[in-house]
Amino acid sequence: MPEARRLFFAMALPKPLQQQVITWRAESFAADAGRPVAAANLHMTLAFLGEISEQKASVLADIASRIQSPAFSMQLDDLGHWPRPGVVWLGSRRAPTALLQLASLLRSHAARNGCHQSTLPFHPHISLLRGATQPLALPASTPQWTLTVADFGLYESRFHQGRTRYQCLHSWPLVSSPPSPC
Repeated sequence: MPEARRLFFAMALPKPLQQQVITWRAESFAADAGRPVAAANLHMTLAFLGEISEQKASVLADIASRIQSPAFSMQLDDLGHWPRPGVVWLGSRRAPTALLQLASLLRSHAARNGCHQSTLPFHPHISLLRGATQPLALPASTPQWTLTVADFGLYESRFHQGRTRYQCLHSWPLVSSPPSPC
């Protein structure tokens, strides 16, 4: 029987932004605040698929390849802490409509293909720390980064030698806006 893989749709952070985020995180949080998410693992999940077969992954990848969603930019200007799951996150106070529509579309297709989707509303965020179950002081403000998103991907979560790593299996471009007439 083929092995199931733990997959999700997500947007990756560009490497320069990854480095800025981890530098700021190291300066802003105590070492015992939680387990830092590796720079290469910083991403924004659009739809979690769970443990799925290769056949289901192929169907969902085919669907994703046909999505025509606009590229967008967003401000990373919000910070929060979910104590129960132990996550400190970076997000946006005003998520772009294009992001919300893309996530909704992917989650809807995932659900129609048998991937359980949370009943909680989509909350776009980038996990910075895990295992942060104790109360902690959040910085008063964030650096107000701008994230420009031109593509999204299908990722696999792999646990190897005590570490979780995310590998992009496929990526698809978002549609650029046509130039405006003069």
